[in-house]
Amino acid sequence: MDIVVKEELKAYIDPLTADEHDALERSILAEGCRDALVLWGDVLVDGHNRFGICQKHGLPFQTVQNSRFQSMDDVHLWMIEQHLGRRSVSDFQRGVLALRKRDILAERHRAEQAQLQKESDGEIADAGPQGDEDSPPWAAAPKVSRADMAREARLSSSQVTMIERIHKQAAPELVEAVKSGVISISAAAAVSALPEDEQRAAAVAGKDELKQAAKRVREAKRKPRKPVQDVLHSADDDAEADPGRAAEIAEALASLGEGPAELRQRVIALTLENDALRQQLAALRRQLAEV
Repeated sequence: MDIVVKEELKAYIDPLTADEHDALERSILAEGCRDALVLWGDVLVDGHNRFGICQKHGLPFQTVQNSRFQSMDDVHLWMIEQHLGRRSVSDFQRGVLALRKRDILAERHRAEQAQLQKESDGEIADAGPQGDEDSPPWAAAPKVSRADMAREARLSSSQVTMIERIHKQAAPELVEAVKSGVISISAAAAVSALPEDEQRAAAVAGKDELKQAAKRVREAKRKPRKPVQDVLHSADDDAEADPGRAAEIAEALASLGEGPAELRQRVIALTLENDALRQQLAALRRQLAEV
């Protein structure tokens, strides 16, 4: 039987590093190809590296058919699930795989809903049960939540958000820098906000320039800190109490440097009390003006 290697499937998962490939080759030469290659008909689905090594050295191997596949999407989903469970896959790779799975499932849901809509409109003969009025078969399919993706990929929701941003906005050179570990996911997410030519230039310049680019983006987004005196006297006389006011005062005091915690708490309490008195005074003035 001739095994067909589709470049699309071979490139669907990031390739092994040179060191990982050499280690696998040494293992197969010493112990043989212990794991069977997975096929869909004559198409190779899993085991591209093992297949290449066995062909190179003329070594025997076994194959197994997966009869559950009905489409290339089935193949992709199976490959994703297999790699999400492997410890050698990086955080960034797992995030990208989880995003791919979400997109495949979302497209499947859209196709299924479109099919059900046609059946409900009588465009397809011999349609099956149409469901009840409270839950029509053409209702919008639920989306895969970011929390679900994060859990399956063993990542935090914030990591998934950053990986999605990189996946959508990053230049190829920046993506390669993340994959190779030159830059962290969080730093790459920041750099991806820059124009593509600036991303590319930073990636080409190397690790230090990428770090500086990420720092510039973060500093540009950071709100300027108010002077302490402005914070302590910035309460609006006509506004209601702000729940975040105490935190704002605490941050302003922290900018002055270290000091007794008790004194800081006392300053916060007095400032809040002063805010309340000013608001009460403003309310009394409005009442007198109305008399």
